[in-house]
Amino acid sequence: MPPDSLYVNTKGKMQNTFDAIVIGSGISGGWAAKELCEQGLRTLVLERGRNVVHLKDYPTATLGPWEFPHRLEMPLQVTRENPVVSRCYAFSEATQHFFVKDTEHPYVQEKPFDWIRGYQVGGKSLLWARQTQRWSRYDFEGPARDGFAVDWPIRYEDLAPWYSHVEKFAGISGNADGLDTLPDGEFLPPWEMNCVEMDISQRINTGFPGRFVVQGRCAHLTQPREIHLEQNRNQCQARDKCERGCPLAVISAPIPPPCRGR
Repeated sequence: MPPDSLYVNTKGKMQNTFDAIVIGSGISGGWAAKELCEQGLRTLVLERGRNVVHLKDYPTATLGPWEFPHRLEMPLQVTRENPVVSRCYAFSEATQHFFVKDTEHPYVQEKPFDWIRGYQVGGKSLLWARQTQRWSRYDFEGPARDGFAVDWPIRYEDLAPWYSHVEKFAGISGNADGLDTLPDGEFLPPWEMNCVEMDISQRINTGFPGRFVVQGRCAHLTQPREIHLEQNRNQCQARDKCERGCPLAVISAPIPPPCRGR
């Protein structure tokens, strides 16, 4: 009789052996898998949800409000059955296919904490509000300073280079405001304020010294850099429909000038 090893598919072990296994492909898992792969690790990503194919799986990306049965509002019965997910700003007729309903995954809350889920490749990264403020040293020093909970084992200075690493890759627009309570980052040019926003900012700065109007630092490619063009990513067109999936996100033609309306 030949040895048992002759009956073993020796390629199977090699094909199914990984240096790292990442469970979930959302913002955290997706980024972890990217970093691991770039460092040469053979990485397996496990995702419970479906794949989302660019363009094909954005069924509502180009529809106007008048083209939805309830003009983007959810029926009362749906909101009553799904009180948690209905509190999300992005939950509407145009995006409900990206959300896990409360009825599909019941939530247990002893204290308010809306753990809203999306089961698909990319997870809730398809739905996030794109706001990317850095924590400041005051956030990391809070427990030690105020004497509560457990002190952070790191400080802002430890994390600052990693903030920069992520911001350069993702593309974050914003102003350099020079505030130690909201540290500056690796910013692309900010969106231009409209006349009302500029007037409010001026009045607050004049009437309340020490208070500042700060534009939200957001993951929008207002002016793509080389690192973004290498990813085949297009200039943001300011359509304000990001959570539906962006049909303009991939370069397939010369980049048009950005829209000014938001």
